[in-house]
Formats: sequence, C-alpha cells, structure tokens
Amino acid sequence: MERTAPPHETAPPAPPVADVSELLDGMPRQRGPFETADAGVRKPVPAAVPRLRALRPWRLLPTPTATPFTFGYATLLCLTSLISAHADPALVHALLQGSSTDVAHLVRSPELVLIGSALWVAGGVTSPFAIAFVLVLTALERRIGSLRTAGVFLLGHVLATLATEVPVGLAVLAGHLPGSSLHRLDYGVSFGVAAGIGALAGLLPLWLRLPLLTAFGWMLLQDLLAFTDPMTNWGHLIALAIGIATWPVVRRWYATRLGPAGG
Repeated sequence: MERTAPPHETAPPAPPVADVSELLDGMPRQRGPFETADAGVRKPVPAAVPRLRALRPWRLLPTPTATPFTFGYATLLCLTSLISAHADPALVHALLQGSSTDVAHLVRSPELVLIGSALWVAGGVTSPFAIAFVLVLTALERRIGSLRTAGVFLLGHVLATLATEVPVGLAVLAGHLPGSSLHRLDYGVSFGVAAGIGALAGLLPLWLRLPLLTAFGWMLLQDLLAFTDPMTNWGHLIALAIGIATWPVVRRWYATRLGPAGG
C-alpha cells in the first residue's frame, strides 16, 4: 500500500535557505546532464600547424628595398640599353670603344674602363645574360646581402677580364698576335653574371645545383667549341670557376644572415 500522510497533518515549513551565492564561487560546480567528465579541465592547446610556404614568383624580381643593388644596377642597364638602341650609331660606338676593357685601355686607365665596361649589356635587355643578371643577382642578394653580391659580381668581372686580356697583351709582345688585338671591343656584364651563377649554385640544394651548373657549363662549352669569340668564351668559364671558388665564403655569409634560427 502506498503511504499517505494523514489528512489532519500538515507538512512542516521548510527551513529558511541562507544566501550562499558568494560561497559557491569557491565550491566545485556540479556537472550538468550534457557535460562530460573532463569539464573544467584545461585542455592543451594544439600546436599550430606549420603553414606551407606559398609560391611567391614576385620574389624572383628585384625590388628597391629587398635587393637595392640588383634593382639599381638593372635600372642603369636599362638606361644604357636605351641609349645604345636609339642614340646615333657613331656616338654609341664611341661610348662602347671608350668603355672597352681591351689591353690598350687597361694600360691607360684600368679603373675607368673596368667600371665603364660593366655599364653595358651586349645584346640588349632581352639577351640571355641580361635576363640571367636579374634572376641570378636577385636570388644571390636575397641570400647574402647587397654589398657581398656586388663584391662577387665585381670579383668575377675584374678577374676574368684580366685573365683574358693579359695573355692577349703578352701574345702581342711575343709576336704571336697582331697589334690590332690590343684594341678589341670588350664590354658587358656577362663575366660578373657567370661568377654570380657559380656563387649562387653553392647556396642551392643539390637537386638544383647540379642541373644549373650542368646546363650553364654545357652552354659555355658549346660557345667555346664554336670558336666565334674564344677570349670571351674562356672568360665566361673562368668567371664561373671564380664563382664556384667563393662557395666557402658565400656559405658562411649565408649562414650569418640566417642567424641561430637557420643554423
């Protein structure tokens, strides 16, 4: 039988409940019906998923802030290319002849012609060496900095020029070449670019380094075998070897720019 209270009895009044809202802050809260057992426990924050490096093709081109040497130099080469393309041919020939690093000019004013010859691009801004100038020096400058990139470029330009012109002068003195060889037209940025390619290859992973050196070296060997301009072709190979010889230095520069995070 179900128990019921007698009809004459009444339930005693409920005792007054004290206000304990302030005390509940320090008591563990009971779980509701939809809360799990680990409620209130701080879960570890998952590690951030590394973002994949998006392709940024614009980094192949120089900018005034990131690669000021390449950007400024490329702008100057564009101006001289416009002059050579649109100025009076006699004036252009006189400018190129005055900037030539032939033996006669090197003996009279070596500093002037070594700098002046690097202000022109043989073949204009659409030539292969002009395009390589922009791509290679931009990549190299982003890795080792502006002044060091300029140093690598000038090292290849100056040493390869001297390595090709000094033997010409000696051959003329020995009677093996005619005197006209002292006045051969020699100008352009190709020696510096070849040195830059050699130096950049040392900073690339092996799967990029080998194809770059193989393709560029094979192109230079083909030009040499064609025997159209052997002195210049030898100069390109010498400049490439100079760039390769800088690997210990440029790798140290690159590691210094990376800092502890890259080491």
